Amino acid sequence: MTRAAHGDEAAPLLHPDRLFPADPATRRLARALHDAVADLPIVSPHGHTDPRWWGADEAFSDPAALFVTPDHYVTRMLVSQGVPFAALGIGPGAETDPRTIWRTFAAHYHLFRGTPSRMWLDDAMSRLFGIDRRLSAATADAAYDAIAERLARPDYRPRALYERFGIEAIATTDSALDDLSWHRKAREDGWSGRVVPTYRPDAVIDPEAEGFAANLDRLGGITGCDTGTWAGYLDAHRARRAVFAEMGATATDHGHPTPQTADLPPPEARALFDRVRAGRAGAAEAELFRAQMLTEMARMSCDDGLVMQLHAGALRGHSARVRRDHGPDRGFDIPVPVSFPQALRPLLDAVGFDPRLRLILFTLDEGTYARELAPLAGAWPCLRLGPPWWFHDSYEGMRRFRESATETAGLLNTVGFNDDTRALCSIPARHDVARRVDSGWLAEMVVTHRLDEEEAFEVAPLLAHDLAREAYNL
Repeated sequence: MTRAAHGDEAAPLLHPDRLFPADPATRRLARALHDAVADLPIVSPHGHTDPRWWGADEAFSDPAALFVTPDHYVTRMLVSQGVPFAALGIGPGAETDPRTIWRTFAAHYHLFRGTPSRMWLDDAMSRLFGIDRRLSAATADAAYDAIAERLARPDYRPRALYERFGIEAIATTDSALDDLSWHRKAREDGWSGRVVPTYRPDAVIDPEAEGFAANLDRLGGITGCDTGTWAGYLDAHRARRAVFAEMGATATDHGHPTPQTADLPPPEARALFDRVRAGRAGAAEAELFRAQMLTEMARMSCDDGLVMQLHAGALRGHSARVRRDHGPDRGFDIPVPVSFPQALRPLLDAVGFDPRLRLILFTLDEGTYARELAPLAGAWPCLRLGPPWWFHDSYEGMRRFRESATETAGLLNTVGFNDDTRALCSIPARHDVARRVDSGWLAEMVVTHRLDEEEAFEVAPLLAHDLAREAYNL
């Protein structure tokens, strides 16, 4: 992501010292540290960009489809202030005119003051689209026209943006049932960009997932394995993981409500699967099955080398009405408390010392950083701490993470930064925020004599680039 390529010459919305410490001497050092890492390639090992973007490489249709409708950070804020989903182009009676959707967004842009979304959006509009005035009702049409004009150009298609942003590798997150056709298309086209899938088996692991029984039937049909039996079901996962690995996957991802794991004796595991498969499992047995499958996935990771990610602590679909009318991922997922030490113990007792396992932990329960996660990662060789995620992907969230986790876990038991986004244009902005926050934090470590300046310049590229590439085998 070179500054020239990204268009720094048009950045009145972006102060050059944004997010740096206020103290002048510390700020100068933070600036120098950031200068050393600002242009490093982006490694994006976990995210949700649409594989179709990379496979088809089609132009984005309009500014609203790029910035508003697919971004749950944006839509949840607007809905919280009374803007209906329909006005944002979502759900029954949805507005179909993209300029009207954009005008609604622009008229409410002030709602994003003080949020990370505002910084990401300002960054993209200024550095990528050359917009030099803050978005508002008065500037809406001019901004829309400026963005629309560039989206029609070949150099603003997804693959060109990949190059412009300086992306070295990016991972999507894909259902176990996905045919990976868009990944295959990108590969067959001979495109040099590295876009890899990630194995996300929630739809065929969670008995409470919609259509779970039918999903298992599909899994069996795809793999040729008998998913009516415990052994065949596990073989089906192994088969799908192998296909993902052949397409470049280096990781799995598990979005469970809790980090609970289990390691049942084989006869009990088979009996539990039989009840789940027959639709006779209640909530407690559904949780036990998810717990058992985390341990089974860890065993498979020992065998095939896929890095394992666990994202826990989200109550998904808090509004049944929103989920019914508008689908998942509409901003109504809420953080909830979870606890890790006892929950992970069965998995760790089973395979925690196997040198082939790497398990990266994410949480929305920040209270667990210092109390649980840092001590766990500071002891178990298989564990790493994922960066602040989702609601905590922000200046304050990143600072709290560094201050809570580093003294106990150290730096090398963390995995740098990942952007975890569906919004393509936010990727360079998010990485720049992380690099600025870490540069400021390292500068404060130096001026308080907890780190030598030379060490800070060694650590900065680790946090910006190297740790993510190493942790995910990219």
